Order: sequence, then C-alpha cells, then structure tokens
Amino acid sequence: MKLLSAKYKEPGVSLALLLLRVAAGSAMALNHGYKKLTGFTEMAAKGFADPFHIGAKASLGLAVFAEFFCALLIVLGLLTRLAVIPLIITMCIALFIAHSGDFFGKGELAGVFLAVFLVLLLVGPGKYSLDKAMGK
Repeated sequence: MKLLSAKYKEPGVSLALLLLRVAAGSAMALNHGYKKLTGFTEMAAKGFADPFHIGAKASLGLAVFAEFFCALLIVLGLLTRLAVIPLIITMCIALFIAHSGDFFGKGELAGVFLAVFLVLLLVGPGKYSLDKAMGK
C-alpha cells in the first residue's frame, strides 16, 4: 500500500502557487504597501531610507510601487514574473541594508518574502492566473 508519493499533480501545484501568490501578495500590499501609500508624506518627512542616494521621497515612491502595485499584480497573477523583480530588489534592500542581513532576527520577514518572490520568479504564477488566461 502506497501512502506517500514523490509525484505531484499539476492542478495541485497551480493551486499551491495561487495560494502562495494571494497570501504573499495580499500581506505585502495591505500590511506594507498600503501603509506606505497612505502615510507617504509622514514617512518621507521622517527620512525614509535612501540606499541609492536618489532622495527619500524617490526611494519611498519606489517602495510603494513595489510593495503595493506590484504586489497587487502578483495577487492577480498578471505580469507576475515582471512584477516580482521590484519586490525582490525591495526585499534585498530590506533584508541586507535595513536589517543588516539579520535573517533570523529583524530581517526574518523580509527574508521569507524574498524567498517567496524568488520562487514565483522561477516557477511563474501557475495556471490559475491572469497570465495563463491571457496565454502568456
């Protein structure tokens, strides 16, 4: 009697990718991006991190673009592989610059998000996505 199998079925993988996209994208957009979007003026005035020396407002604007707008694209599965690139860059900055590479401490969440977005870059959105529906 075979209880466990190393084989996997494509619908299960696509469902898992859907759950991963919706959970990670929603958490990023609602818990991080939306707060930055609605509190933009206050955060910019406090001196948001500027790792590329382009100005605090520009850096914050790029973070909002990635964490809110790109995260929403990931939830929808629209332009997924393109949308994860700004998020991967943002999570690298959060983990390695803002949290000094402290993966098992303050940077843990950024590291987990980074891993999720790297998986989505490599694997794609799965068949339950707008990308698949549009034939991309």
